[in-house]
Amino acid sequence: MVLPVIMAGGSGTRLWPLSRDSHPKQFISLASDKSMLQDTLLRIQGIDHQPPVIICNEEHRFLVSEQLRRIDINHSGILLEPIGRNTAPAIALAAKFALSGGEDTLMLVLAADHLIKDTESFHQSVQAAIPYAQRGDMVTFGIKASTPETGYGYIKAGDMVTADDESRGFVVDDFIEKPNLKTAQQYLADGRYFWNSGMFLFKASTYLEELAKFRLDIFNACESSYESHFKDLDFIRMSSELFSQIPDESIDFAVMEKTEKAIVVPMDANWSDVGSWSALWEASHKDEGDNAIRGDVLTEKTSNSYIYSQHKLVATVGVENLIIVETKDAVLVADKDKVQDVKSIVNQLKQQNRAECQQHQEVYRPWGSHETVSQGERYHVKQVLVKPKQKTALQMHHHRAEHWVVLSGTAKVTKGNETFLLTENQSTYIPVGTPHSVENPGQVPLEIIEVRSGSYLEEDDVIRFDEQASKFGGDY
Repeated sequence: MVLPVIMAGGSGTRLWPLSRDSHPKQFISLASDKSMLQDTLLRIQGIDHQPPVIICNEEHRFLVSEQLRRIDINHSGILLEPIGRNTAPAIALAAKFALSGGEDTLMLVLAADHLIKDTESFHQSVQAAIPYAQRGDMVTFGIKASTPETGYGYIKAGDMVTADDESRGFVVDDFIEKPNLKTAQQYLADGRYFWNSGMFLFKASTYLEELAKFRLDIFNACESSYESHFKDLDFIRMSSELFSQIPDESIDFAVMEKTEKAIVVPMDANWSDVGSWSALWEASHKDEGDNAIRGDVLTEKTSNSYIYSQHKLVATVGVENLIIVETKDAVLVADKDKVQDVKSIVNQLKQQNRAECQQHQEVYRPWGSHETVSQGERYHVKQVLVKPKQKTALQMHHHRAEHWVVLSGTAKVTKGNETFLLTENQSTYIPVGTPHSVENPGQVPLEIIEVRSGSYLEEDDVIRFDEQASKFGGDY
């Protein structure tokens, strides 16, 4: 059986305003009614595999856990990265984890934010790669190029090499950075060049051996970091101090471009890394006007455009070649041929310290979620959802008071030395400086309207009394 290793880090800034630091594209529904992470996990069904390992940023841990729960997927572990250190270290830590069970295993390394429409072809390529990986080769999957794409790296295939009667792998002659259009056209005509998918299959031990051979500094830093690991609920944490000492490097640069064990197995599965809005338009179903539309959208004399409405009706008249994306707090309008510059808008937002680049109005927490309804200089209204049998951290605020109104469900409220129940249409007032928490003791979601008022309303005005919440931050 293979061990799927799903890399769910990354920020996906080129898909702003849908993709944001706290809710990047792998957790968003872009091509189906599931998120890209969920689609990735469901895609491996049909391959004989162990429960997957997920690698993600610490701040996304509850998003990952909740998305797995919603599709009823068990996992072998969720490895948390305190900070991003690229793919070479992430895969090394997953390999250390895989070997901790005492058996060497084949690791199928997949990105959580790729789109693959032909699942059967994906399965066939993975099966074709297994004999190579079992004998100690390092397999990368090369996507059959359909256009002279300048946004992808390429892999040049050399001689065919056999591993069994159904082998279809090739020696890797070269890894090539993103080419210009003329060069990409030559690659397409040549037929020996594949898009670099960033998907791999190899033994955990083989990867660590090759990493130690070519980048001993990364290997040693990962080993030290992994030795510090400990379990926290469903998560596997490592020392932030040791993790920060790991060099930042991709698997291609660290290992695959140097190893003599690299094999490329072709894959023709209608793949896209959905790296931009134009790529998503390309991969989407289109109407008679060549428009890809999601949400509440009306068009008139509109063509060749991608239009996404999350919250409001979006109507277009007499436009073409546009990307239009509406969310609850931002609207993007861009020329479809210039969408790579969206990251410049994100940089401007970061420089101005604006929340629109960090998170959506809906924010996920381990106990549920909250969403901004309205806000002003001295007030902030939120809709709060607490999952059954969950509880917020016991906390207090120095500068704000809160008023809670129960819309549905039952709330068990702790306020100072009091504990009491509230049901629908009942409310309570939390004065400044009063320790408080809310619990959902019932079987259905608890929905509350929270009205904050005071001189300072930001999230950092909080003292948490729960030991775990204080240790790890957030509403634990």
